[in-house]
Amino acid sequence: MAENKTKPTEVSVAAFIDALTDQTKRADAKYESGREGDMPIAGFSPRKAAIVLYGLIGFSGAEALLARLGKHTTGKGCLYIKKLADVDQQALETLLVQAVAAKRARHPS
Repeated sequence: MAENKTKPTEVSVAAFIDALTDQTKRADAKYESGREGDMPIAGFSPRKAAIVLYGLIGFSGAEALLARLGKHTTGKGCLYIKKLADVDQQALETLLVQAVAAKRARHPS
C-alpha cells in the first residue's frame, strides 16, 4: 500500500495557512466564522453505480479483510460494492469494526 503524503505535524492550521505565499490560496483556505466541523468515522452513499463506503480501508489489516470480502473495488479511500449479496457480510462487519477502532486509536478525542 502506498504511503500517505499528508503527515501530522506540530504546526497549527492557522500558522500553516498564514505561511502560504499565494494570496489567493491563503484567502480561499480561511473559513470566516472560525467554526469547526465534525466528520463521520465511516459513511456510505448508495450511488447509481455502486454502494460507496468511506473510511473502511487504509488501516493495518484491511488488506486481509478485503481479500475475504468478495466482489468489490477500491479507490483512494473508498470501497465500492455493487450489491451486498456480492460480499461476505461477516468480513464487511469486521472491516467496519476494525476501521472504526483504528481511527479512534489514532484520534481518541
